[in-house]
Amino acid sequence: MLDFIFLDFQWTQLLQPQWYIANGGLWLVLFVVFAETGLFAGFFLPGDSLLFVAGIYANEIKQPDGTVGPGLAHQFLNVFGLGDINNQWLNLLVLIVLITIAGILGNMVGYWFGKKGGPALYNRKDTFLFKQRYLHQAKEFYDKNGGFAIVVARFVPFIRTFAPIIAGIVQMDRKKYFYYNVLGCIAWVTTMICAGYFLNKAFPILQEKLEIIVIVIVLVSTLPIIFKMIKSKRDKKKNAGQ
Repeated sequence: MLDFIFLDFQWTQLLQPQWYIANGGLWLVLFVVFAETGLFAGFFLPGDSLLFVAGIYANEIKQPDGTVGPGLAHQFLNVFGLGDINNQWLNLLVLIVLITIAGILGNMVGYWFGKKGGPALYNRKDTFLFKQRYLHQAKEFYDKNGGFAIVVARFVPFIRTFAPIIAGIVQMDRKKYFYYNVLGCIAWVTTMICAGYFLNKAFPILQEKLEIIVIVIVLVSTLPIIFKMIKSKRDKKKNAGQ
């Protein structure tokens, strides 16, 4: 199995959601969502695009040779001997529930890491990359907008990975964090998977245009961050010139 996965492997494939589905199926998708939403090293993994493509493959997966196989949800149902059940709504529900659980657990692990390592940072001296004021500013932000920040962070690449860690570092209330973690994850997973699922039903050709779809999703999700950064730099230069 491993020989098959790493045969002719290229690092760029890690950015392609269809590669995970083709080589690991549902179980690898769950791990990627868990890692991308809670582990520091998972920031580069696909999130939005992976969920969108998972929605497309909820019921069936079209192979390169044109044959059609069972979708992602069947891999879980087969464990309980329910693989013969071919209910599209059940498949969609199973996929949403499992990926939501993976995302919630990922964020809880990220929060735990931040909470355990956070106190030491408050005693750390300022360096070129680290400033104590950043921690205090982050704490003030989470105290004021914590719940909103956790929910919105789910829909923003990169931020999605670091938000739970920072929430733990600034000691955000655990019950409050858990509530908004669950709420944000349900909203994110349901939105992205249902988008892929229903658009695929309306336009079955989507499975043949995955590369284009992934590029569009990445651009749509990252452009607001780029624009925000550019605007922030311009504002700083403008303020400095006054």
